[in-house]
Amino acid sequence: MNDLASAGQDSTRLHQAVDELTAVLTQSGMPRMAARVFAYALAEDSDRYTAADFAEGLHISPAAVSGAVRHLVAGRLLFKEHAPGLRADLYRVYDEDAWSAIVTARLPMLWMWEQAVHDAAELVGPETRGGRRLVESEAFFRFLREELAAMLERWKQHRRELEVAERGQETPSS
Repeated sequence: MNDLASAGQDSTRLHQAVDELTAVLTQSGMPRMAARVFAYALAEDSDRYTAADFAEGLHISPAAVSGAVRHLVAGRLLFKEHAPGLRADLYRVYDEDAWSAIVTARLPMLWMWEQAVHDAAELVGPETRGGRRLVESEAFFRFLREELAAMLERWKQHRRELEVAERGQETPSS
């Protein structure tokens, strides 16, 4: 990767897309450097990146990349891989259905929160004001986890329908 774009990608338009996505992500609470790296990984054409690729493509320091990818991997927005024979770690966003993969990776976190508030409610007693809030929190996280899992299944079906519709609109080449 050179500069801000892979071969065939307009670097000016990519830079603008990264800036616009970064603005929305930071407004949503993501740290700025993590937002830039994530926006770049979403919009740029490569499928895997080293920390050096992010630093070069975004014109930022390797130290800034290190903190950003640590945040993104912990949040399961980027996935870390190791390639045989390559000393540097590789980072990626799943090309196919990226957001479904991101949300699916977060489902275990909801289960952990559900268990944590359950255990806390047991400790303080479900009959107390705080205990009642914790019991309600447990019910909320269970509901959210179950609904998200069901929604992801509906999304997969919807995505298959979209792919069929797209294939139906394709015209055979001469």
